[in-house]
Amino acid sequence: MGGGHKSQKNKPHKTKFASKSSRNVHKLAGDGPTGRGKGAVRAQTNTSHGQRAKELRNLRTKNIRDRKRATLLAEKRASTGASCSPRILAIIALSSSVDVQQLKMWIVSTALSDENGSANAPADDVMETEEMSSVESGLVTVVVPRYKFRLTVMEAPRDDLQACLEVAKVADILAFAVAADDAEYVDKAGKVVLSMLRGAGLPNCTGFIANLSEVPAKKRPDAKRAASAALAMELPEDSKCLATESLDDFNQMMRHLAEQRLAEPKWRTQRPYVIAQELTFSATSPDLGALVLSGYVRGRTLSVNQLVHVAGVGDFQFSQIDVIEDPSPLRQRRKQTVDGQMVVDVAEERQGLLSVQPDPENQEPLIVENTPDTLAGEQTWPTEEELAEAGEENKKRLKKKMLPKGTSDYQAAWIVDDSDEEQDGVQDEEQDGSMKAASENEEGDEDGSVISEDEPMNATSESVWGDDDDTQSEMLDDDNLTPAQRAAEIERLKAAHATDEEFPDEIDTPMDRPARERFGKYRGLKSFRTSPWDPKESLPVEYSKIFAFDNFVRTQKHVLAKAAERDRQQLPGSISPHTYVRLHIKNVPARRAESLLTTFKQVPVVACGLLQHESKMSVLHYSVKKYEGCAEPIKSKDSLIFHTGFRRFTTRPIFSTDDLNVDKHKFERFLRPGQFALASVFAPVSYPPHPLVVFKEFPDGVRLVASGSLRKVDPDQIILKRIILSGYPHRVSKRKAVVRFMFHNPEDVRWFKPLELWTKYGRRGRIKEPVGTHGAMKCIFDGVPQQRDAVCISLYKRVYPKWPSQ
Repeated sequence: MGGGHKSQKNKPHKTKFASKSSRNVHKLAGDGPTGRGKGAVRAQTNTSHGQRAKELRNLRTKNIRDRKRATLLAEKRASTGASCSPRILAIIALSSSVDVQQLKMWIVSTALSDENGSANAPADDVMETEEMSSVESGLVTVVVPRYKFRLTVMEAPRDDLQACLEVAKVADILAFAVAADDAEYVDKAGKVVLSMLRGAGLPNCTGFIANLSEVPAKKRPDAKRAASAALAMELPEDSKCLATESLDDFNQMMRHLAEQRLAEPKWRTQRPYVIAQELTFSATSPDLGALVLSGYVRGRTLSVNQLVHVAGVGDFQFSQIDVIEDPSPLRQRRKQTVDGQMVVDVAEERQGLLSVQPDPENQEPLIVENTPDTLAGEQTWPTEEELAEAGEENKKRLKKKMLPKGTSDYQAAWIVDDSDEEQDGVQDEEQDGSMKAASENEEGDEDGSVISEDEPMNATSESVWGDDDDTQSEMLDDDNLTPAQRAAEIERLKAAHATDEEFPDEIDTPMDRPARERFGKYRGLKSFRTSPWDPKESLPVEYSKIFAFDNFVRTQKHVLAKAAERDRQQLPGSISPHTYVRLHIKNVPARRAESLLTTFKQVPVVACGLLQHESKMSVLHYSVKKYEGCAEPIKSKDSLIFHTGFRRFTTRPIFSTDDLNVDKHKFERFLRPGQFALASVFAPVSYPPHPLVVFKEFPDGVRLVASGSLRKVDPDQIILKRIILSGYPHRVSKRKAVVRFMFHNPEDVRWFKPLELWTKYGRRGRIKEPVGTHGAMKCIFDGVPQQRDAVCISLYKRVYPKWPSQ
């Protein structure tokens, strides 16, 4: 085993500090010509690796940059150019001294002067457009060929919050105008408008500084900076403030509006919608008719087979969609001169390019409510065989009695156990649904403490703690009170505890009516968090009219994926975005349509295409927060006006706690300021995200009261109303006490005996037995109760939203 050419050669170890080039040798194998010898390969590797790695990094960076550039160009081409729909600019005044009509007139004049080729005209020629304000009203669409875009200008009425919100829903750019000569740039009404629009979701925002000509020339730069600072505090971070003093300012404004990258709210991009620029109605019957609405398709692809929602009216079906010629093309200019003044020429009848009809097989049906089968729950009279089988089963379930040895069946039939009869009667009443307890005869509480009865006491005595005289005196003291004296004593004890505001659910037990009847629909829970409650139990009739989903999240993903597929494939009957169309909507109520015809110039009318299932009724839960400026109490089941997306409806919600990871939510009587709560309503299905703005009608007008967003759609969510019955210890001995004024007869004490007691100072206990004839009861606790403490019982009942009247 000497040396030679067959000797073993081990692999050399790696160096302690390997360089980057040596770690990447395997990646560069085969690059460049190979040389002979170890030194040649090593030299080539060392020289080529650094350059190769740098080229790879540069190539990777270039690819990422190209992808971003392509994405931005695609977005820009989709939002600008000849094939894009006009951008909507909504002007909102944050101060009463701002003239919105004048700003609108100047913007339109600047665009028309640019279209006429007089962009370099002096400012005086542009401002002389008084007659234009009388001709053009509502939506005004102008073409700006200099920047290759079209602009639709509209004003928002600041004195009508709901109309202002409707304008903001459809705007691509919100322009907030302030007066430079006003000491208060944003007045009280302007702050309310800003709070409302923040709750609804802001699109692109910009600021206009008006009335600079009213400020002395030397103070104008300072006034402009102060107004810009005031707007910057209210608007989003990337918003720009523009002056409105000269023609150059308006040209700069046009360039900013044309080049601004639009960021639409997500809820608006998920659905197609059309803003009415022309609106007509033709009656087909005394009460119904066809609503014809013309405008640009925005958002996503619109299908003639899907349902459509007309804001403020309802859900309907299409009878026809016509693709017609664009009335304001970017390349073609239609204008005529009358008496030396420029007037936009509107064609009397535009030629239709394409007409699509709905497919009866694929058109989505208009289903709002479920039609329940009234005979589904009917039962036939049982047959003799079924009665015989039931009798045998009942015999098997009969409890065997403890009988003396040698007793026959005939003798056992005459033996009656009073305690068994009493217990069976109580169980039968409990099975009727009047009262149910979460646990039976459980003596342990959640904290693990156990209530025992091992205290030394006389077993033959009927007193609380073994003294017949004390019990008799106690009973006599309670029995000698007249009803008026009992009421006065209760009021005295309640006044002593009136300062405690931690228990607002306390109510009085009626003295003229048994508590088991008054609170028959309530039940007790061992634990609010963990005790079971069947969501399908004893549902009201309204729940037979609504729809539920097995998995709402999965359904939403499927519906949105179906809409995205329709955008990609352009199925028959689909209209792509940025197309000017004429919608024919059938079976619209004539009374509602007439009101739209009178207001659509001031308040925009929107026809929104609905996603699948969005016309069906269900239970929706919104996360809401009370508006800070609303001082009036907002009570559950009050009539409120909900604006969610393009929908608006009047409803009566119920409020509950917004608890996470809990299947039960506590009912709230009022909407508390500074806290989020869940507002549950019966409403058509919507898919989140969906903003919510809530109004309430007061004697002095409609005011903003809350804002929020859609949380989920779930009819099985349990909302429990809690009430607390309280009593007061009269005599206390160690862990036992006599409690009175919680009930007023011994039958109620026996009825509520399975429930757990708790005190405001943290003790837990249970009812042992009634004492006397006026509702006093013997109780045992897990510790020594205090004389000043109050003993309580919590009862729960499930509550439901109110069905809408319309």
